[in-house]
Amino acid sequence: MRGIGVLGGTFDPVHFGHLRIALEIFQELDLAEVRFLPCHLPPHRAEPLAAPQDRLAMLRLAVQDQGGFFVDERELQRPGFSYMVDTLESLRTEFPVRSLCLIMGMDAFASLHRWYHWEQLVTLAHLVIACRPGSDAALSPVVAALVAEHRAVDVAELRQHTAGRIWFQAVSQLDISASRIRALVREDKSARYLLPDAVWRYLCENKLYR
Repeated sequence: MRGIGVLGGTFDPVHFGHLRIALEIFQELDLAEVRFLPCHLPPHRAEPLAAPQDRLAMLRLAVQDQGGFFVDERELQRPGFSYMVDTLESLRTEFPVRSLCLIMGMDAFASLHRWYHWEQLVTLAHLVIACRPGSDAALSPVVAALVAEHRAVDVAELRQHTAGRIWFQAVSQLDISASRIRALVREDKSARYLLPDAVWRYLCENKLYR
């Protein structure tokens, strides 16, 4: 049974960096779908500048034409901090026999030991780490030990098991950031071609980040 990709974030705003990584992992892992989960309140960073309804609207516009991409609102509907362990527990209840693949970047993975109940994540889902080809980021001893115990040797393991594996997937990482897009808007410069046109139009029409 094909797995489900899980990609969380503030998406403040969503951009091609998010979308390209999701698409490559969707294709390379032959996933049934990728779920984008905009968070309510991130535990490890500042509160998003755009309102939840705006971030949700931009995300829907960004994925509307891509088959297999879906927006999941469960973190926005849950009060308080958006802890990924709670999200995965909710998804695991909904999909008890499906493979879940939590997608994250190398920087986030390197600081995984600072996440709330981080040890439980690999018991609920596979961890799929999007990395640049040939990259070798330094990991803390506890995260390195987690990799040594759970690293998959073949991508097929992600389908054979519902959780418990760590897979490093080389992707085309674009040097685009939401903070750079917001800075361009504040400077009254165009951020077009860094994010989908539909998102750019929404952002301009609703005067976000100004």
